[in-house]
Amino acid sequence: MSAHELKTGPLEYRTQEGQMSIMGFWIFLAAEIVLFSTLFATYAVLFGRTVDAPTPGHLFEPGIVLVMTFLLLTSSFTCGIAVHQMRKGSVKALIIWMVITLALGAGFLGFEIYEFVHYVHEGATMQSSAFWSAFFTLTGTHGLHVTLGIGWAVLLLIQIAKRGLTPVTSRKMFIISLYWHFLDVVWIFIFTSVYLIGMVV
Repeated sequence: MSAHELKTGPLEYRTQEGQMSIMGFWIFLAAEIVLFSTLFATYAVLFGRTVDAPTPGHLFEPGIVLVMTFLLLTSSFTCGIAVHQMRKGSVKALIIWMVITLALGAGFLGFEIYEFVHYVHEGATMQSSAFWSAFFTLTGTHGLHVTLGIGWAVLLLIQIAKRGLTPVTSRKMFIISLYWHFLDVVWIFIFTSVYLIGMVV
């Protein structure tokens, strides 16, 4: 075992490869920030341009939005517990908390799909106005990221169940936790700038 593998600290940081991979993922998240910033800017420019389509104030449902927010933010908390259990070396607890995290994420997606279907039924589609096009693009892109995150995490949990906690699997777990927390931060901005403002205008 080389010297850099003998370093103390979290398992995911004990190899140079792990440190470089995590740093590379932070760079990837910076690119994701640029992507979502562009979508937020587009939404802001097109806000209110509903033409003859329903307005967000008429369609946004506070109850559903609050449930979605609760589910996703709670999943961020349980994801943090999963990483804590990983660093304690408990594979079983890690898997349990990640399964809870993914169940909460799936619940969020279920409510988002219901929300989209409801809006389309009420006449708000991507084709109905510039505003709704920007809305579905922004929230849909976030929802797609959550879906990819769930699929990614499921594959990783299968790998951890087979191989246990190693510098490689720990690194992957830590990286996906960063990704999940990032999606929660993006949702906070969506909740504030899209739903809260949309409900009062």
